[in-house]
Amino acid sequence: MPYTEAQKRSHIHEIQSYLYTLATQDARIPTVIPDGIYGPETVRAVQAFQKIYSLPVTGEVDRPTWDAIVAAYRKQTAQPEALSIFPSAGYVLREGDSGTLVYIVQAMLNDIGSRYDNLAPVKVTGSFSAATTNAIRGVQQVAGLPQTGAVNRETWNWMVAALNL
Repeated sequence: MPYTEAQKRSHIHEIQSYLYTLATQDARIPTVIPDGIYGPETVRAVQAFQKIYSLPVTGEVDRPTWDAIVAAYRKQTAQPEALSIFPSAGYVLREGDSGTLVYIVQAMLNDIGSRYDNLAPVKVTGSFSAATTNAIRGVQQVAGLPQTGAVNRETWNWMVAALNL
């Protein structure tokens, strides 16, 4: 499926929003108004961010720059630790499991997936399917966690935090 102009503008708006928030706490980053247009103001903000975070100063948002901006934004906007309702520290939810917790995980995946174009939606069935495993791997990749496809407490907590953005 081709990358549409609407998707491009949405991603530009998203990164501009993160940069805008970061600029409110760091005067070295020029303020950019999120408008979905990758103009000179956005280039300057990205370059400033790249310089501060010791990234190659290109003014372009490649994967390392995107990940660094998102990480800095999350750190700056971190919420209090989420209430942990995951069964226990050693519990792991995996393919073949079923029940209420799987329903919750699948619903969380779909909500998180609405914010990341590269995370495919899953059917909310309550059965941990191969599609659920693949979606969990995608979340784990975005989160920088080991890509096991299973939900442990660390994956669960990242998903809960992602829902609070």
